[in-house]
Amino acid sequence: MTDLNGVVPAIAKALAKRGYSELTPVQKSMLDPALAASDALVSAQTGSGKTVAFGLALAPTLLEGEDRFPPAAEPLALVIAPTRELALQVKRELEWLYEMTGAVIVSCVGGMDIRSERRALERGAHIVVGTPGRLCDHIRRRALNMSVLKAVVLDEADEMLDLGFREDLEFILEASPDDRRTLMFSATVPAAIAKLAKSYQRNAVRIATKAEEKQHIDIEYRALVVAPSDRENAIINVLRYYEATNAIVFCSTRAAVNHLTARFHNRNFNVVALSGELTQNERSHALQAMRDGRARVCIATDVAARGIDLPGLDLVIHADLPTNSDTLLHRSGRTGRAGRKGVSALIVPLNARRKAERLLDNAGISASWGRPPSAEEVSSRDEERLIADPIFHQVPDEDEHELVKRLLAAHGAEKLANAFVSLYRSNQSAPEDLIEISFQDDGNRKRRENTDGPREPSQKGPRDDFGASVWFSVSVGRKQNAEPRWLIPMLCRNGNVTKREIGAIKMQQDETFVEIAADSAGTFLQSIGPNKALERGIRVTQLDGTPDFNRPAASKPYAGKKNFDDRRDDRPKDGYKKTDRRDAAPAHGANDERRDSKPWTKKPGKPKFEGKPGNGGPKPKFPKKKG
Repeated sequence: MTDLNGVVPAIAKALAKRGYSELTPVQKSMLDPALAASDALVSAQTGSGKTVAFGLALAPTLLEGEDRFPPAAEPLALVIAPTRELALQVKRELEWLYEMTGAVIVSCVGGMDIRSERRALERGAHIVVGTPGRLCDHIRRRALNMSVLKAVVLDEADEMLDLGFREDLEFILEASPDDRRTLMFSATVPAAIAKLAKSYQRNAVRIATKAEEKQHIDIEYRALVVAPSDRENAIINVLRYYEATNAIVFCSTRAAVNHLTARFHNRNFNVVALSGELTQNERSHALQAMRDGRARVCIATDVAARGIDLPGLDLVIHADLPTNSDTLLHRSGRTGRAGRKGVSALIVPLNARRKAERLLDNAGISASWGRPPSAEEVSSRDEERLIADPIFHQVPDEDEHELVKRLLAAHGAEKLANAFVSLYRSNQSAPEDLIEISFQDDGNRKRRENTDGPREPSQKGPRDDFGASVWFSVSVGRKQNAEPRWLIPMLCRNGNVTKREIGAIKMQQDETFVEIAADSAGTFLQSIGPNKALERGIRVTQLDGTPDFNRPAASKPYAGKKNFDDRRDDRPKDGYKKTDRRDAAPAHGANDERRDSKPWTKKPGKPKFEGKPGNGGPKPKFPKKKG
């Protein structure tokens, strides 16, 4: 064991017994003599060894130079964790770390018998580990005496605030002695955490370790681009391709968890679900099934998965993209632990690629972009695993040897091999055929990312640096109040393209010319279907070459609304007068369901609006009073 300067001898023996050969960066930082009696605000990622770190930091304060604790009485230290699973995990870690000191460690968590916990507290404890809500209950019922408390640890402080435990944390900290040490450990330090630290810590030492960088060395990030309708099939192929010992699939909602769980059960996967609707008993059974190998895939929401620790978790799949970069790091940090390699795979629908890029950039992560494993790649990987299966290297017992001879004599080697392959594949889900998509490689995409994005109508001429492109004609123009602010989202939504894949937009009187990247033109045509129509009857036509932007406008019928049909005589009908369309509110936005934006309004009789007040239109005109 190295770098043990400052470690209490009894703790050092426990570390050596556990087989520790080197401390992690966050653990080393807690051995700084300057922290011996100071408060600390520590930012370190999930899986960086925080539990051992604050165990090392607490030991000098609690033992006060002794090798063993005196008989247990009132608690000396309090550790607060966001979830039951994490609290119990912390308790197990501290039990072996303080084994040589004679420490009595008690847990107080929701879902357990509160009477048993009260009796344990009455017998005495040196360290109490619990969740905020249950600790508050014990304090209010005077079962937890905080009078001699020397230290309080907040583990995963950011998660506790996210889960709504701010008031509970403030109550616990205010009930503890003013001269206590307060150690806060958090993966991130947002403004809420900084404010909490300022209120309840005294001259806290700020420690930002590089543990997260080391952690992510063992995680391979993959961004897998799929057609939006192929998301579930892609997840199936990823699970089948890696065949991880344990895998977790993250969804954004309970409904998505239930849907994927049912789908994967039907596909012969051994799965369990974790969502907020489960009871504590159901949740415990699900996690135990993952730990003992009865299940290999856990499908969970972000909140339900907080605090869980699954051994051998080699694969994390983001079925729904995380909402922010912190969530991405929290999810991914559950793999790649203790020197094991792990894979974090983001399932990226084609129209959400830009969002995924922002997430990865904000998290400081460089991911390899590509497509999900195809059915052929999964089958090829299965064959490799079959040929390398360790079962072929096992020496048969004497009883089995006789049976092998009988099987060879009865069926022959070829039939036995066929039977073995069939048996091997019978418990596996068949891989899915995925839709072919047009996907740009990183080099081409980086070249295009230096452009200024979609062109506004005021820009002149095609963009020279956009690359190869295909032009399309859209059957709305200035005459129909077409605007890029609703036309671009409509093209992205219906054509499964992103803004980056849209080049110049040239507005004409009755049509609009749109430039689409050549690599995405096939996907665009396939997505809008054989009718070549967008929403509200707007039609799209592919053009040969670059259109002539200076040719006279041709009057074309607009299929979206018959009010804009082509009229040879542009004079208003009897009883109507023509309004200025430039002042009228847009009548054909992607989500515009108004039916009052008509280009013709009746002559005075009753007050009429020529435009919608407050939306760029003129003020209402009222008929003049007679006399």
